[in-house]
Amino acid sequence: MYEHHKAPLIPLHLFTRRLAGHFAVALLLVVISIGVGMLGYEHYESLKWQDAFENSAMLLGGMGQVNSPVTNSGKVFAGLYALYAGLVFLIIASILMAPVIHRLLHVLHWKESEER
Repeated sequence: MYEHHKAPLIPLHLFTRRLAGHFAVALLLVVISIGVGMLGYEHYESLKWQDAFENSAMLLGGMGQVNSPVTNSGKVFAGLYALYAGLVFLIIASILMAPVIHRLLHVLHWKESEER
């Protein structure tokens, strides 16, 4: 997926395209995750879609839920979704940062190999 460390640095327009691809994957993961959260909150807690969206988005953003669950099944879902949301938050950050970090390391290694 990325260029080898001995290969030259890709041009800026290709790097921008790579960033856009990573952003699209991250956005898709966010949309799917919010959809799953909304379905769960609507099903287990009988929340309106606006409240279900708010709870899902707040958990995915790392802020915590707004409405406390009242049913036992809702509490289990909320706990599992909170664990899932924490992992997804880290995964999305990794997806977005990977091309930037790779390019930075590639530049640093390339400069180091030129000095030899």
